[in-house]
Amino acid sequence: MLTVPEAARRTKRDPETVRRWIRSGRLKATRIGTQHIIDEDDLARLVGASTLSLPAAWRRTATGEPMPDVLAAIRSSRVGR
Repeated sequence: MLTVPEAARRTKRDPETVRRWIRSGRLKATRIGTQHIIDEDDLARLVGASTLSLPAAWRRTATGEPMPDVLAAIRSSRVGR
């Protein structure tokens, strides 16, 4: 069982994103007092289901070079690397 901050750390997402998943019904959670408790299996299912692979045509630029990993660049800039 995980709290919202723990689930956010595991998924490398903002805690508010996890709360939105709960409010929208995408992620099941049990409310205990003021905290939501999330089952690890439910979190793993959601994260695994939300990962989509790109079509082969989108993996390369128009010149044939590999597409830059924009998400990795954004994440590393947020960490301050």
